[in-house]
Amino acid sequence: MSNKTNPKIVLVSIILAMFMAAIEGTIVATAIPSIVADLGGFSLFSWVFSSFLLAQAVTIPIYGKLADLYGRKPVFTFGVLVFLIGSLLCGFAKTMNMLILFRLIQGLGAGAVQPIATTIVGDIFTMTERARIQGYISSVWGISSILGPGLGAFFVQYVRWSWIFWVNIPIGVFAICGIWFFMVETVHKQEHKIDYIGSALIFISISALMVVFIQAGTVWPWSSAPVLLLLGLSLVGSYLFIKQEKLAAEPIMPLEIWSDSLIVVSNLATLTTGVVLIGVSSFLPTYIQGVMGKSPITSGFALAFMSMGWIAGATVAAKAMFKYGFRRIAVVGGIWILMGSLFFITLSPERGWLWAGVGSLLIGLGMGLARTVFIVGIQNSVKWEMRGVVTASNMFMNILGNAMGAAVLGGILNVSLSNYLMGVSGEALNVDVINVLLDPIRRGTLSQGVLQIMSSGLAIALQHVFWGLFILAVLSFILILYFPEKARDSA
Repeated sequence: MSNKTNPKIVLVSIILAMFMAAIEGTIVATAIPSIVADLGGFSLFSWVFSSFLLAQAVTIPIYGKLADLYGRKPVFTFGVLVFLIGSLLCGFAKTMNMLILFRLIQGLGAGAVQPIATTIVGDIFTMTERARIQGYISSVWGISSILGPGLGAFFVQYVRWSWIFWVNIPIGVFAICGIWFFMVETVHKQEHKIDYIGSALIFISISALMVVFIQAGTVWPWSSAPVLLLLGLSLVGSYLFIKQEKLAAEPIMPLEIWSDSLIVVSNLATLTTGVVLIGVSSFLPTYIQGVMGKSPITSGFALAFMSMGWIAGATVAAKAMFKYGFRRIAVVGGIWILMGSLFFITLSPERGWLWAGVGSLLIGLGMGLARTVFIVGIQNSVKWEMRGVVTASNMFMNILGNAMGAAVLGGILNVSLSNYLMGVSGEALNVDVINVLLDPIRRGTLSQGVLQIMSSGLAIALQHVFWGLFILAVLSFILILYFPEKARDSA
């Protein structure tokens, strides 16, 4: 081991870790219909996304502070190891409940990757080098978004879905070795008061609400005791969380930042567009494979259109927002998101997967424009010492929107499908009968009449999900209209 940091190897290690965490969302999205076909549990599949995202959101601020207390290397290594253990277990899951639990473990580790990787860049590179390095890191997200759907489809179609998780293991091991053997750090302990109580309260509050969204109306009636108890738990938890944030020395979500209109609008719009984003990523592959009967490769390709649009939009925004104004570019982004969502509410099997691909492209373009404005706008609006806090708040709202969106839209899907099956059969049927539809072999054993009924039911239910996306796109656009005319620069 060298007594001097090798910045090139450390940078490669950081990029590998970021790639591993970034690709996890898109690679799972195209594989989820095949996972459901194998494990069953169609009614629970949105939890595969929600559990991972919620655990990641809650642990991000904790890991950042632990890294200041104990050093980057041990905390980063711990997080990646937990992520890899979760990945290994996910591949061996035998039921949907097991997969959800193992995804939660994955998320607990993933929370360490992004904040500590970014911190390490700040530690080992000079200020003039950081802009170039951040460009490399940003490109990782774009590349992973394009490669993820195709790679997930490849593993599903030609190997086995387990490999979408196991592919992380060699990448993670290389990342740990690079950091551990080629990075030298002297720990300057910065004492922090870690808000464990606030983290636990927000986790409990949101988890309770997500269970209600997914289970109510199908497994439990809306007026049943479990639903009312969980709603009460969520409300009490939210109240205690706000109270805790007022008292905490270093709150997980400082309340004072919510007095700034630019930050409020940017974060709320990030939350709502996060729902749109997870809705397309989670449910489009199911429509293309389950309703249209296309291959995972095709659904992966349609999903990749959104990633390509995002990269193009972000590239344009980076140059245009200083020339034409932040608000104007954000509004244009909101319009593209709205237009893309129109393609989804008019989607039908007859229109084909390319129709969905165009909608994905437009939404991605709008996301690239609007989201770039949000993050640059909030960073420019505060002084240097607050920049980390407001950036973390935006990251938190994005992941929270993803987690809540998967739950809410999953609940809409379950209720719509359950009502459809009740109307067709005259009795309550478990929505997990759709498992058969997503398995190419078992799908082939269905009679044409049964196949038509099940495909129609799934199409109608997903149409309701896409209407949910459209409503969130409209809400996002309304929020963007309140974005301040002139973004301030307090740097």
